[in-house]
Amino acid sequence: MKKLFHIVGIAIITTAILFSCKNKTEEAKTVILWEPYDETEEIAKQQDHEKERMKFKLIQSKFLDKNEVFQDLYNEVSGFSEERYLQLKPLIFEQDIPTIQNHIHNGDFTYEELTLFYLKRIYKYELDPEKTLHTVIALNPLVLDQAKDRDKLRNSKAQHPVYGMPVLLKDNINTENMGATAGAVVLENTDHSKSAFLVSQLEKSGALILGKVNLSEWAYYFCSGCPLGYSAIGGQTLNPYGRKVFETGGSSAGSGTAIAANYAVAAIGTETAGSIISPSSQNSLVGLKPTIGVLSRSGIVPISHTLDTPGPMTKNVIDNAILLDAMAGKDSEDEITITKTQSYLLENKISLLKGKRLGVIRELLDDSIYKATVKKLEAQGAILVEYDPPESSLEGFLTLLNLEMKEDLPLYLKRYATGIGEIKTMEDIMAFNKKDSISRMPYHQGVFDGIMEDTTSSTDFQIIRNRLLENGNTFFQQPMKMHQLDAILSINNYHSAYAAVGLHPCLAIPMGYKESGEPIAITLIASPFMEKDLLHLGYSVERVLDARQFPKEYED
Repeated sequence: MKKLFHIVGIAIITTAILFSCKNKTEEAKTVILWEPYDETEEIAKQQDHEKERMKFKLIQSKFLDKNEVFQDLYNEVSGFSEERYLQLKPLIFEQDIPTIQNHIHNGDFTYEELTLFYLKRIYKYELDPEKTLHTVIALNPLVLDQAKDRDKLRNSKAQHPVYGMPVLLKDNINTENMGATAGAVVLENTDHSKSAFLVSQLEKSGALILGKVNLSEWAYYFCSGCPLGYSAIGGQTLNPYGRKVFETGGSSAGSGTAIAANYAVAAIGTETAGSIISPSSQNSLVGLKPTIGVLSRSGIVPISHTLDTPGPMTKNVIDNAILLDAMAGKDSEDEITITKTQSYLLENKISLLKGKRLGVIRELLDDSIYKATVKKLEAQGAILVEYDPPESSLEGFLTLLNLEMKEDLPLYLKRYATGIGEIKTMEDIMAFNKKDSISRMPYHQGVFDGIMEDTTSSTDFQIIRNRLLENGNTFFQQPMKMHQLDAILSINNYHSAYAAVGLHPCLAIPMGYKESGEPIAITLIASPFMEKDLLHLGYSVERVLDARQFPKEYED
């Protein structure tokens, strides 16, 4: 990715299409795929939004050239006919992985065509100024060749269900040929010598890395009160259920919006406290924040080694389990990861609701959608236990993030990022941003300022960390043990901070839509390392609710 040139005209893709036909060579064709437009009026209208952080200062990126992003695969995608796309649509659109795999095994289409189907959608919408979500910020130029290889080796041996499935990655996850920017200009041209461990795991199972998606810059631990889904590199990510109307959720905004719009089978997000659950909820997706240690964090731009984790974001629970299973495994570079001792795949797809004891947080019953949802679960045999959560403080939470990011980010830069000169510390990054503050940090860098101002001692910090772990456990384990609960039911990311510090896994599942059309999720919270049971329970809940609807503006 390179900066847009602030000179006359726009960046133009020159695509040389060379082919032999009766010894004649066609001359190179010049194609304009994206032309930046004047968004002055659009931004002015946005200032009337009722939410302060939805009053955008900009929408288009000042650094990303979409012409370059979409250049390499343009010929192949443009050669994929609309007729074939429409033939494949009912077989792929909104379908789960097992269904797609069955179609491929039956010869209905190939992995290459599956990949082209998703690319066709990305090109169709991301290059339309009226529809773009500013979500896809990099594409893997090798993905179609890799898809062809998957076709050649299909059925050659027992293959994981994720084999041949196109997956998008949040752009704070390292990949060899696309890097990782965390949405920040300072990392725009970083060289990466190796992919993150989870990427290697996915590729080992045969998954296709389709590209990278936008995010809240530095995983939304950078600017204070700024819009969710904004980054200097990618611009402002928009929600397909209501562009510029509904928030995208963050920080895995691109992961959420891309899968909601059916740009890939699945996406990988990351979470410190709510950054998978929030965008999954806002985009009517299933999002899993696993227990810390189930998935590796090596090769991922960090905030907190205590709380950070990646996780799958999908259109359904079955796919979520498949992605989790493909990524899990012991990583020698992340000592907290556990050895995978079980499959996370959902072999027994049966309802497990009858007799399950589910904690219902009494104050949430004021939400009519939540209230109706838990009643539906009760009607299917679940035992509802209403309760009031115990008093439990999150005091010191920001200190935990501040001190660990100050420690962890320089280690990441040293170990995983090269080619950025003398940028070694957070102070270096902040100084870099100030050289062009209007473009590099239009919403300022207030959170980074706070990190630098935090002078908590190491002794006090250890006390804070231990207390937060204890309080997070108290918040969930006290009612779980008292009422013998299988899971606690929350809304969206309302209790993500408690789940984070208490190291509890969370699973967001679509439960409906507000009168405005904004998606809303029910979030299941279980005890640590109970992902398999949580996914089985989530599958049962999903079958009862059947709430997900795709965004109508992205149906074609």
